[in-house]
Amino acid sequence: MLIRFEAANFRSIAAAVELSMVAIDREREATRVVPMLGESLLAVAAVYGPNASGKSNLIAAFHWLREAVQHSLRIWDDEIAIEPFAFDGNPDAPSEFVVESTIDGVRFEYVLEVTSERVVYEALFHYPEKKRRRIFEREGQELKLQRGLGNLSGTRELLTERALALSIARRFDEPTVSRFARDLLRTQVLGHVPRRVRPRGGVYFAGAPHSGTRATMRWFEERDQPSLFDEREYVPPGLGVDDRERALALLRLADLGIDDVVITPQDESPDGRIVQSRVKMIHRAAGKHAALEFAAESEGTRTWFQLIGPVLTALSNGSLLLFDELDASLHPTLSAQLIQLFHDPATNPLGAQLIFTSHDTSLLNHLNRDEVWLTEKTPDGSTRLGALADFAGERVRQSQNLERAYLHGRFGALPDVDQAELLRSLGLIG
Repeated sequence: MLIRFEAANFRSIAAAVELSMVAIDREREATRVVPMLGESLLAVAAVYGPNASGKSNLIAAFHWLREAVQHSLRIWDDEIAIEPFAFDGNPDAPSEFVVESTIDGVRFEYVLEVTSERVVYEALFHYPEKKRRRIFEREGQELKLQRGLGNLSGTRELLTERALALSIARRFDEPTVSRFARDLLRTQVLGHVPRRVRPRGGVYFAGAPHSGTRATMRWFEERDQPSLFDEREYVPPGLGVDDRERALALLRLADLGIDDVVITPQDESPDGRIVQSRVKMIHRAAGKHAALEFAAESEGTRTWFQLIGPVLTALSNGSLLLFDELDASLHPTLSAQLIQLFHDPATNPLGAQLIFTSHDTSLLNHLNRDEVWLTEKTPDGSTRLGALADFAGERVRQSQNLERAYLHGRFGALPDVDQAELLRSLGLIG
């Protein structure tokens, strides 16, 4: 599980900002106790704030790091495609990232500092007995390895100024490194945040909601399909439940009147391999059933279907799901259902985590005070991130109505709209 994430000098993020998943109200069922930390971790965190305040850039920073670990060895020959804060006045200052997580009861810490020209500093530590131990640490081209990890010595031979040591080391299948790298690379990102990680490839979208269609179809294709019109009760997607049943359970949870999904080959190549598949939804109405093509479904139905694969993957792996602009994709009722899936230990037994950005204040009614973070744009154009639980130095009561307080500007993080200037520009006032 993610403990904390820190980023600095990335897009609108100038000074370091930190998102912590350590719970303040630890006795709640929605938190997960981590004995080696002596703390409980949150399964859900939400980031609120005005447009252009940097919410999406926090998600983008984590995803940039994930993509860097996966691809740096292959695509960073000439430059590192980092986007530092534009108004700093020091273009050579490194961008910095820190990830702390707990994996199989062991705490890991990964630190990275990069410029567009080189990796300045990189290190991976773990705490097998609550004491910090170095797995590897590099400054420039100098790489130090923990004793007993001789099978990682080949990392030195492949190390370049721009390739990450973690990108290289994970290829040697050393268990300690592989555990951390695998956990980081399991992170999924949904939404519409552009991430530039390729030096000359421009901007691409790493996780638009439509990209989940294929991921969801795999859950329905896992087994031979049962009878289309069997009556089935909702079963939470927990351990021991058939994969296809989990997917159907989530689809029915949205109360869309859909009983089943049929996936059939649409086109086949001459050698019989499937090139493309068709998805049909089996609807129930007035005691009858009818099949509709996926393209004929409403946008809300398609979006919920596309989320099923990524959500079930996260719940099944106990991994991290990042979602930018959750409210732009889902009805508030379904957004609340999604939050509940991650809150409830019965549907989230492995400690999967959901971090999302949103403008939908109604969701604050489904969140605890320590699950809410707020962004603001400072006068120099940089992003400020603060925890609602102690925003502006004032403790927020656990019982407080968060939505009402937020909308009344109690915590800031609201758009500062100059109505007089707007009316003047429209010629409505002098």
